[in-house]
Amino acid sequence: MSVTEDSLVEAADLAAELRRRPPPTVLDVRWRLSGPPGRDDYLAGHLPGAVFVDLDTELCGPPGRSGRHPLPDPAALQAALRRAGVRAGHPVVVYDGGDGMAAARAWWTLRWAGHRPVRVLHGGWPAWLAAGLPVADGSPTPPPGDVTVRPGALPVLDVDAAARLAAADDAVLLDVRAAPRYRGEHEPVDPVAGHVPGAVSLPAPGYVTEGRFPAADVLRDRFAAAGVRADRPVGAYCGSGVTAAQAVLALHLAGRADAGLYVGSWSEWVADPARPVATGATPGRPAPA
Repeated sequence: MSVTEDSLVEAADLAAELRRRPPPTVLDVRWRLSGPPGRDDYLAGHLPGAVFVDLDTELCGPPGRSGRHPLPDPAALQAALRRAGVRAGHPVVVYDGGDGMAAARAWWTLRWAGHRPVRVLHGGWPAWLAAGLPVADGSPTPPPGDVTVRPGALPVLDVDAAARLAAADDAVLLDVRAAPRYRGEHEPVDPVAGHVPGAVSLPAPGYVTEGRFPAADVLRDRFAAAGVRADRPVGAYCGSGVTAAQAVLALHLAGRADAGLYVGSWSEWVADPARPVATGATPGRPAPA
C-alpha cells in the first residue's frame, strides 16, 4: 500500500467501501476556527453512517497555557472515540468541510493515539457532494467501540523541542501560517505577532489547495525549497496545531513520516512573554550562545 493509499481516500473509492460489510467507520469533524461548531452542518447532511466528533471538545484538550488546541487527555479521547464507534484495528475515515485542516488534525490525533488505519477523505464534504454521492441526515448512534488509546505513536514537539529545532542549522521548523502573521504584520487571533526565531515560513497554500494535495514528487520539491531534506529533522507549527497537522500529513505524503507536530504552536509560544519573538520575512535565527 502506498503512503497516499494509507492516508487519503477519494470520494468514489470511499463510496464503494461503504457498500461493503463491514464498512469503515466514518467521522465527520467539520469545524470553523471562529465557530460555530460543525454539528449543525452535520445534522443538515452528512455521509451515510458518519458520526460527528467535535474537534474542540473531543479531539483536543481545554485551551490554556498549552495552546488553543492542546493534546487531549487520553482517557477522555478514548471515551469520545468509543462513543463514535471506533473499534480497534478497524478502518476509520475522517472528513471536514473541505479545507482539510480539521480532518488532518483528526487523522494526526488518531494516529498519535495508536490507531491504524485512518485516512482523510480527499477534498472532504465538497468532494463527496461534487461526485453526486448519497447524503444522510439525522444523527445515528453507532454500537460502542472498543479502541484503546495508546499515546505517542507520532512525534510531538513540546515548546523546548520546537525551540531547539528552529535554532538548529541541521533541522527545519516550518511555520505554516499566512505570511503576514509570520512577518508580524498581522495577528488576528493571538496576542503577539511574529514567529518562533529560526522558523521558516511555508504558508499552507504551498503544499495544499482547497484540501487537496499534489503528487508526492511535487510535495517533495516544495518542501525542499523550504529547506526540508531527508537527513534533517523537520517539524511544523501554526496558530494552534490544526493547520500544522495538515502540514505533517503533507510531509507524510512526501515520505517524511517522522515529521513532528508542535501541538501548542504559536498560541502556546506567546503564552509566556519571556519567550523570544522574531519578526520580518527571514527566520531571524538567534546567534549561538
